[in-house]
Amino acid sequence: MALGLLPVTVGQAAAAGRDIRGTFANQAGLVEYQVHLPPRYRPDVPMPVLLAIHGCRMTGYTFNSMQDTSRFSQIADREGFIVVYPSQSPLRNLLGCWNFQAPGNQVRGQGEPSLLTGMVNKVVHEFDADRKRVHVIGASSGAAMTSILAVTYPDVFASAAIFAGCEYACDKVLTAGPENISPVTTARQAYAQMGSRARQVPVSVIQGDADATVPPLFAARLVTHFAALDDLVADGTLDGDVDDVPETSARVVDDGDRPYVKTTYSARGGGAPLIEKYLIEGLGHKWPKGGKADFVDPLGPDISSLVWKDFFATHALP
Repeated sequence: MALGLLPVTVGQAAAAGRDIRGTFANQAGLVEYQVHLPPRYRPDVPMPVLLAIHGCRMTGYTFNSMQDTSRFSQIADREGFIVVYPSQSPLRNLLGCWNFQAPGNQVRGQGEPSLLTGMVNKVVHEFDADRKRVHVIGASSGAAMTSILAVTYPDVFASAAIFAGCEYACDKVLTAGPENISPVTTARQAYAQMGSRARQVPVSVIQGDADATVPPLFAARLVTHFAALDDLVADGTLDGDVDDVPETSARVVDDGDRPYVKTTYSARGGGAPLIEKYLIEGLGHKWPKGGKADFVDPLGPDISSLVWKDFFATHALP
């Protein structure tokens, strides 16, 4: 067993898969995390990895956890991937929020982005996972951190899903007001931060249209932001190679679930979508069809299954 890893027995969940706790430390501090290995895990068969980042007043794997909220461990057992659940330290934030507003947490090689990425790289190495299929999803403050990770480490994360979050450098938007800073402006800042690693990172935006904590305006901004960023990555100029005009849009209604509209955005000339957006009708600041936790809506859609099967499972690093 590698140093810093502790197997955890969790009743029936342990029979389905294994939960192993660990720590990672660097110059930015220390992060505790739990890894979920599905039953079919074998070191000689590299598996995809999903980093699942909780929001404020949550943890990764103990009380009111991202693990219980999202049910990604159960989906991993069925679909065959590894899940990593980090927990924010109360020493960094008493409410358990990720500190996306701090300028030091918006650059590569320092702060919380370096902790989370270093942690993931450690997990990939220790469990012989597939480095080309490492994905990230975050909720609320974890979603804002997900935007940052997609920008600062596009060479690590194959794709990113942002659940009730905001764009890169959105601290400036929150301070000045959304009407005073264009998402294209923050996209230029994101492009500068990407530097020589610049890449069109596929992004899924997930939003409830009744969310009063993170209003739907921020989902629209995310689409425009990443479309402009993808446009800049294409050739260094904003010339319409990628824009925020929908390629497809469909309203989905399933019995017993909340209706939602799924919209996709592709590069000029078509091709696979670079951005997708789920706008879920009547959903507040909660995870739809989640498990037993505080910020859960009992109604669907089952966004955890959808985002894995229809989004993450279709992407890999070049």
